Amino acid sequence: MRGKTLLHIGMAILFVLVSTGCATTTSKVVYRDPNMDFGAIQSVAVMPFSNLTRESLAAERVRDVFMTMLQATGGVYVIPPGEVARGIGRLNLDRPATPTPEDVTKFAKIVSTDAVFTGTVKEYGEVRSGSSAANVVSVSLQMMEAQTGRLVWSASSTRGGVTTSDRLFGGGGEPMNATTQKAVDDLLDKLFGK
Repeated sequence: MRGKTLLHIGMAILFVLVSTGCATTTSKVVYRDPNMDFGAIQSVAVMPFSNLTRESLAAERVRDVFMTMLQATGGVYVIPPGEVARGIGRLNLDRPATPTPEDVTKFAKIVSTDAVFTGTVKEYGEVRSGSSAANVVSVSLQMMEAQTGRLVWSASSTRGGVTTSDRLFGGGGEPMNATTQKAVDDLLDKLFGK
């Protein structure tokens, strides 16, 4: 009887460790301007993202996944990257990843858009914990309204990482693209208020 009780306690502790040890985090911190009519946004432009990682192509990869998944929602038209690059060139923006409100309004007129997204990739790639390794992506996004250049929405998401299950039983987490898609999907849920 005592052996079964200890076994049950041990299993319960293991379950708690495995279920709470997931490295995937979801932050519910989202800024949404209460005075903004998000339903009026028909088209958006996605500026090149800032890259704070060691992976040189991280910002481009995450931006591409974000643009594709945003277009796939059918909620807005996403200005093609070539048109965004043309607008940046015409405006001669030195830092397109961090435009000023004035830059946003001028850029939005050139490409005919209702809102402009900027983003920062904070983590991208493999992380290690002991002998275990897994992929992680951490992204923050902001949306500025085209007419005024003011910030109307922002959110962050971090997905992936080494879980307690990975440490205990081995495993390497999900592929980088799947981890990126989960982070972007979380951001789109926050954008559309799901």
